[in-house]
Amino acid sequence: MSSCRRLVCLALWLCARAAAGSETPADPASDAPETPRGAATAVIAPTSYAQALQTWRRPEDVSAWLGEHFEYDMARALRLSETQRARSGTLPIHEPAAFYAAPRGVCVDVARFAVESLRAIDPQARAGYLMIEFNPATLSGQTLRRHWVAAFERDGRLFVFGDSKRPGHLAGPYADAAAFAADYARYRGREIVAVRSVASYERQRRQLATRAAREPARP
Repeated sequence: MSSCRRLVCLALWLCARAAAGSETPADPASDAPETPRGAATAVIAPTSYAQALQTWRRPEDVSAWLGEHFEYDMARALRLSETQRARSGTLPIHEPAAFYAAPRGVCVDVARFAVESLRAIDPQARAGYLMIEFNPATLSGQTLRRHWVAAFERDGRLFVFGDSKRPGHLAGPYADAAAFAADYARYRGREIVAVRSVASYERQRRQLATRAAREPARP
């Protein structure tokens, strides 16, 4: 091998090592996206939520918009943690039109936006929520346990989207919520204690807030 070729190979190897070293593993305790929001594309988003509902036709349309525009709000996530809810109660979840105007929030904000948007543009998809309960994890001194995503049905199979961890991703098909949970636990690197299909986040959150106020937080 010529000296020139050896130098080229060495340079390529050093570049590969530098790129690998710059990658930061995703924090399994956090529901924030693994990678930063994607660069803007040539596609122009509708100017308002009302116009978006007239334009979008499929869950893929909603998911693509989330992938391009969603920003995670870590401060809000910590305020909605198990620890803070037990102390001061819950916070209101962003209404879809307001979220469209300022797409920043946490998992339940994303899930609400995805579910209500899909119900408006495609009622046949039977959009709903999956509430995931992980083994508790601690982030910045706050206990995090529950995670919300959106789900819908297509050809008798379950699909999942509206996930703050991977906002532009559509997962599936799955036979049922349990099959999704097994796959998602591997992806997140966290044990899932339970997963529930629910029609609304509101009743579940009220029940959880009441329970948290009455019971000491689990470790």
